[in-house]
Amino acid sequence: MSMKINIFGMFITEIATHISAYGLPKFRAGQIAKWLYQHDVDDFDDMTNLSKNDRLLLIEHFVIHKVLAEATEQSADGKTSKYLLRFHDGVAVETVLMRQSYGNSVCVSTQVGCAMGCVFCASTLNGVTRNLTAGEILAQVLYVNKLLQQEQAHVNTIVIMGAGEPLANYDHVVNFMRLCHEEYCLNLSYRNITLSTSGLVPEIDKLATEGIPVTLSISLHAPNNEIRSQLMPINNRYPLFEVMAAANRYAQQTGRQVTYEYVLIADVNDQAHHAKQLVTLMRGRLANVNLIPVNPVIERGLLRPSKKQIQLFEQILLERKINVTVRREMGTDILAACGQLRHKVLTESELKANCDTE
Repeated sequence: MSMKINIFGMFITEIATHISAYGLPKFRAGQIAKWLYQHDVDDFDDMTNLSKNDRLLLIEHFVIHKVLAEATEQSADGKTSKYLLRFHDGVAVETVLMRQSYGNSVCVSTQVGCAMGCVFCASTLNGVTRNLTAGEILAQVLYVNKLLQQEQAHVNTIVIMGAGEPLANYDHVVNFMRLCHEEYCLNLSYRNITLSTSGLVPEIDKLATEGIPVTLSISLHAPNNEIRSQLMPINNRYPLFEVMAAANRYAQQTGRQVTYEYVLIADVNDQAHHAKQLVTLMRGRLANVNLIPVNPVIERGLLRPSKKQIQLFEQILLERKINVTVRREMGTDILAACGQLRHKVLTESELKANCDTE
């Protein structure tokens, strides 16, 4: 017996190729795509504008893989929701909904876990299990979108900043962004998508040539090579100034301003002299600095700077005409930082398993 093909996550052209092999007319692909992506249907029998025979053929040869919610947490202010979503093979990832003044933003994961090893991030604590497919990344967005539709709302922006290094899963992530842009899917402008990377230089250069002008966000987190290497092992492969040069090339080729994320960690990279080094680094760039007070991860032992220290750091940048914002804290009461909820659930599962065997 042949294995059924997962049709979810395919472009119309791919759907047409697959269904025509079983005798279905190619024009059905457009109808199927709209059922999958616009109407969130997960049962071929619900595709009512297809004939009964066509639906039977689809049921016989294809399957629709989406997600199930394993755990959900809501912030006290109701603005942030975090979901641990499980795929058909049992692995789970985190997805976060942030209700902003400018609309609803969903933060998606691109890998199960992460291999980058950044010391301030919980996503790396259990390593990386596998890449997600374009369809699995899209399923996260559509899960949140379906919930929002109950409130007569929808997803306005997507940030690819969840677990994993997006550019280490390059092809699937690019296909995901292209699929979101398609009229039969979310019809989302590329300008409403932000991709965050720890700095894979060849992939940044490749992304600049794709013709998809998404906003690039560089995980900088340090004003010099020494500190960045301590915080981010990837800096030993692609040093700070190589990453900055690639970001410059991206800005020049796409005309899009690059955002530099800077996690502020007490007594590590938050002092006045660090701010002044960052100013030197940022001068003359089409860029914005986003300061992010660290979300404490117990296993890492890293502390958040005082409010006064955060304000001092910001003020040094503002006085020297550097575009800077301080990320508004959302969801700190529900472990909204990357990997925290998944790590909590995995740890609890391991503890339960140990107890069951004792």
